[in-house]
Amino acid sequence: MREKEQRKGDAVHVLIIEDEPLIAMSIQDALEDAGATSFHIVENEADAVMSARDHRPGFITSDVQLKQGTGPAAVRTIRHELGEIPVIFVTATPERCIPCDPPGSVLAKPFANDDLGRAFREALAA
Repeated sequence: MREKEQRKGDAVHVLIIEDEPLIAMSIQDALEDAGATSFHIVENEADAVMSARDHRPGFITSDVQLKQGTGPAAVRTIRHELGEIPVIFVTATPERCIPCDPPGSVLAKPFANDDLGRAFREALAA
């Protein structure tokens, strides 16, 4: 039941995997405006997996290329351990993520906050 509640937007915890602090803050602002309620920001693959284990996210945004590891590898591990979690890859290199494994929406940087918010709401509704 908790997953359905999160999908409706009642209480959505978002894991943001992004190694550029200003971009991570912009993602958080956009998703907060779209209804997300809590966030954890991590900068690398290993921290992403540890964060998800500590507090299962209801949603993930992830860059593709990180200074340490990759976003798709982190998301793949998280989803393998915790099950299906909606994801949006937010990246300056979308060509490296089409198709991305695991699958998810791909949003190119720079992004408009409204576009990210709309993609977030659509992914939760799916």
